[in-house]
Amino acid sequence: MTDTIADRLGSARAKIAAAASHSVVLVAVAKTYPADDVEQAIAAGQLVFGENRVQEAMAKYPALRARHADLELHLIGPLQTNKVKEAVATFDVIQTLDRPKLAAALAAEFARTPKRPRLFVQVNTGAEPQKAGILPEAADAFIDECRRVHGLAIAGLMCIPPADEPPAPHFALLAEIAARNSLSLLSMGMSADYEIAAALGATHVRIGSAIFGARPPAAA
Repeated sequence: MTDTIADRLGSARAKIAAAASHSVVLVAVAKTYPADDVEQAIAAGQLVFGENRVQEAMAKYPALRARHADLELHLIGPLQTNKVKEAVATFDVIQTLDRPKLAAALAAEFARTPKRPRLFVQVNTGAEPQKAGILPEAADAFIDECRRVHGLAIAGLMCIPPADEPPAPHFALLAEIAARNSLSLLSMGMSADYEIAAALGATHVRIGSAIFGARPPAAA
């Protein structure tokens, strides 16, 4: 691994460009990393960031956004319904819509505010009981419910393949579900497999440790 955040960003961008013939958005996952690290990434031209926790993002980004108004912030961790108001106010993209109760809460919040983060449906492609996401066999009906019942515009799909399985079949499954539902955006691929994801059609890859280095412990 190269020495600086700028070097690592450059390496990741080069690998993405080599793997994909289409445009891929690099989402720099800054969860648990300090604002100083985010500033280093911004200095290297990175403007799209991902966070797992609403509270951490609320604490970290107001000052950063005051200096860099064009930052784009993605929520890539599970969203509790009692945090929907804060999430809608804080994030530009919510990648983890995964259940009817959350769809209803987002629709209710959208009725109260003009802010409209783009929404991705998270699909649990490995049907892992410990992992968030709608099951693949329920995804079509859920996307339809989000659109028809709740009036939500769904921008794309997101997945996190099982750590102990080859990721390519999971990325292919996500792409199939997206195609059936006329969705063009696919958030798939992390530090260990983003090149595979880019080659298989990812429009967004979520890279943390390969950019920022060893992850510091999360705040309590």
